[in-house]
Amino acid sequence: VVQPVYQPVAQQVSDKSKVVAIVIWLIFGLFGGHQFYAGKMKMGLIYFFTAGLFSIGWLVDGISLFAGTFKDQHGYPIKN
Repeated sequence: VVQPVYQPVAQQVSDKSKVVAIVIWLIFGLFGGHQFYAGKMKMGLIYFFTAGLFSIGWLVDGISLFAGTFKDQHGYPIKN
């Protein structure tokens, strides 16, 4: 009997640049620029009309960008 060989699944990573996302977050974050860059159009519009969810969402996104847990529209982390 042949035992199946299990290969570890490769972690999917976004093609977006982490450095670019951080720069956009710093300059246009309160207006949702980093959300638009990540492809999250609805969240970008929400940030645009609420000033980054009253700055709380902007701060949380900054922490997740620096931690490497911020995700793009497909759910892949932006790490590169």
